[in-house]
Amino acid sequence: MEPSFSYWERTAFIDQADIIIIGSGLVGLSAALHLKKQQPNLKVLVLERGFLPSGASTKNAGFACFGTVSEQISAINQSSEDEAMRLVAYKWRGLQRLRENLGDKHIDYHQYGGHELFMKDEADAAKSCIEQIGHLNKLLQQAIGKPDIYAVNNAKIADSGFNNVGHAIYNTYEGQLHTGKMMRTLLYKVYNSGVLVLNGCSISSTVQEDKHISLITSQGNFKAGKVILATNAFAGQLFPELKVIPGRGQVLITKPVPGLKLKGTYHFNEGYYYFRNIDNRILFGGGRNLDYKAEETWDFGHTDTVKQKLVTYLNDVILPGQHTEIDYWWSGIMGFGDEITPIVKEVQPNIFCAVRCNGMGVAMGSLVGEEVAELALK
Repeated sequence: MEPSFSYWERTAFIDQADIIIIGSGLVGLSAALHLKKQQPNLKVLVLERGFLPSGASTKNAGFACFGTVSEQISAINQSSEDEAMRLVAYKWRGLQRLRENLGDKHIDYHQYGGHELFMKDEADAAKSCIEQIGHLNKLLQQAIGKPDIYAVNNAKIADSGFNNVGHAIYNTYEGQLHTGKMMRTLLYKVYNSGVLVLNGCSISSTVQEDKHISLITSQGNFKAGKVILATNAFAGQLFPELKVIPGRGQVLITKPVPGLKLKGTYHFNEGYYYFRNIDNRILFGGGRNLDYKAEETWDFGHTDTVKQKLVTYLNDVILPGQHTEIDYWWSGIMGFGDEITPIVKEVQPNIFCAVRCNGMGVAMGSLVGEEVAELALK
């Protein structure tokens, strides 16, 4: 049964918006902000099915990164040097836009740098990455205008007390932030621009009418002139033809670790594992590659396989022999696909999408949101 709204609710909250955005994550809210900047009188409404943004925006690891050496090599192999560097430039610009929009202080942004680690039995992989540093540094300097991005830094291994790590490559320009503060700051900005965000509202379908689009939702029907789909990993639930594959990332946070030396972000195993220091605790996530099929899911939750692997790495490699207690577990759902770039396009007349951030939503979300907003304004 459709909820019965009062006249006041209908006229102040429900009735026809110019643009409805589905999804209140980083992309959706960045799109809302850009729409209001460009056209302050536009009526923009954001519908979110979760209590908080549901996918990965408030559940990611807070890495402000544009890619390790092995990730760049993988992107080049998957596409081309030009395409991979275009993506690097896009992620770099996206990170600068995020900082510009929200302010480093408000999101706890710090550029402590990032390390890619190679285990002792990955000597060949390390060697082939190290051999490409010179070439990649030249390519990336053209892409983002910064020299000497990657450098070998094996001294870091002993300093950090890691076990079984053979090589480390440092990237001085990688940063980190507080994901929750990022989304809260963005939400305040969006509210202040006059955008309404309604939570607990899931959309089951969209219907093209004569002069508007109807959204059939769990809270009744909404009408809009245009719709922006910004649900990333969940895009396939409304538009299966977009072929966005969900990928779950499982994450743990330890209890505070006395005298924790770690600073910056760390990746290993081609970026499939990642960890950092947050409030003197270790945040550690990954393991999607242990069973891709099992992690291609829209369900939040955990698997014993991944949990055991993360705990083993935590106790054997990151904090060897300390048997640190774990305080929290959670998971986020990212959106992946065959190509390395996001999908920003018109899916149906007056319905636009901005999805498939390939696990790099923090880096590219601000720009992806702006791009889809521009498309909807045309």
